[in-house]
Amino acid sequence: MFELVFKALGEPTRLKIIKLLANRELCVCDLEEILQMSQPRISQHLKVLKHAGLVNDWKEGQRTICSLNQIALNNTINEFLQYVDKPIESITELAEEVARIPAVTGETCLQKSCK
Repeated sequence: MFELVFKALGEPTRLKIIKLLANRELCVCDLEEILQMSQPRISQHLKVLKHAGLVNDWKEGQRTICSLNQIALNNTINEFLQYVDKPIESITELAEEVARIPAVTGETCLQKSCK
């Protein structure tokens, strides 16, 4: 679901790339210059972002131009907000966790010395 996108966004360099591409389209060589990183490192970050659907790219001659997939980013954010707002009981992936909620009391933290 959202794991792929959030994993892609969970790295500082990739967040920088997203912000740079939100500002304007850039070629890989521009990103190398701006971020002061090698082409292989930039390409690896772009690969993760593309796999998550957050970046589009295309060739112009020898250059690879990249842009932010703003629609995909917006859709993911909206879907995540809907997920957060959804009643927890209706999320089948959380059925086991939901079943354990009634057993949890403030005493659990006192017994385990939670902070």
